[in-house]
Amino acid sequence: MPDAFLIDAVRTPVGKKNGGLAKVHPADLGAHVLEALVRRTRIDPSAVEDVIFGCVDTLGPQAGDIARTCWLSAGLPDHVPGVTIDRQCGSSQQALHFAAQAVLSGTADLVVAGGVQNMSAIPISAAMLAGQAYGHPHPFAGARGWEARYGAEPLSQFRSADRIAARWELSRERLEEFALESHRRAAAAQDAGAFEREIAPLGELARDEGPRRDTSREKLASLRTIEEGGCTTAGTSSQISDGAAAMLVASERAVRAHGLKPRARVHYLGVLGDDPVWMLTAPIAATRRALQKTGLRIQDMDVIEINEAFASVVLAWQREIGADLARTNPCGGAIALGHPLGASGARLVTTLLGQLERTGGRYGLVTMCEGGGQANVTILERV
Repeated sequence: MPDAFLIDAVRTPVGKKNGGLAKVHPADLGAHVLEALVRRTRIDPSAVEDVIFGCVDTLGPQAGDIARTCWLSAGLPDHVPGVTIDRQCGSSQQALHFAAQAVLSGTADLVVAGGVQNMSAIPISAAMLAGQAYGHPHPFAGARGWEARYGAEPLSQFRSADRIAARWELSRERLEEFALESHRRAAAAQDAGAFEREIAPLGELARDEGPRRDTSREKLASLRTIEEGGCTTAGTSSQISDGAAAMLVASERAVRAHGLKPRARVHYLGVLGDDPVWMLTAPIAATRRALQKTGLRIQDMDVIEINEAFASVVLAWQREIGADLARTNPCGGAIALGHPLGASGARLVTTLLGQLERTGGRYGLVTMCEGGGQANVTILERV
């Protein structure tokens, strides 16, 4: 069976809302990591066969197939096509899957995958709300099949996060303890230079802006809950952020032809759905299936990156899967580092690669919850 190799991965620093990347056009955010990827790998960009980018809320500057716009904005060859995909928060992880599948099928040898999101410029859920101007209160309103199955209430990720906390008996104090540790790990990783290889500084911004070094149990405890009667707060949720990331995926033939040096190979890729009202629980079943299909155990994973959409999501998943929290998000997660929706999957893969190499680990697993009750799982093997 052919292999799909991950040659390199690079990202911008993650900018906080209205922070250092807020005024950067999404096309320029994406162009920046594409330029860096071409420079680092020394690949002939004219040999790239497709550019697959994830992006959510593709309105305004993120509309018009942002993958294609990013590539062209980088000054790269105009015969190389691009396509933008939306699997909600997992969009750029799915971009990696599509790129790897193209290579594994033999229909492509060299594909760029990644994602971009400027949440300062285009607010979260802007696309979900855009239909209101045309008489559609939310995307599911009036869909008879949907309403017969799931009701007429609009979906809420915050409500789902609270339901998960209640079902798995996760107290607010436990969620805040987890969030505090995410910030501590992120700050420690920054201080140790763990992110330096993976980040391509943009303008004056060279470091992630999200980690709060001055946060404390007292500060987290003082925050109001997002939903009345719930336990989820802004402090135990992922941060609204801006950023981009890009990866180069190659076949064995392309590795030889272009003199490339792989960093990892794709050992497994999959995606699975779960209840869309619960919305955030799919990583549990998706991880179980990934381990079953590969014959690996969660203990075989030297590094795990699971998106910290909410602290309750990660802790419920950990309780069900039995993962070692010491190996899970060892450099912090989205609670501290931020969650630029369309770029987060690629950011997680990029960070995981670096941690695998620093620790000498063999296998790494990436998963994340996604709108619609879905989850991608990627298992990489370091080479």
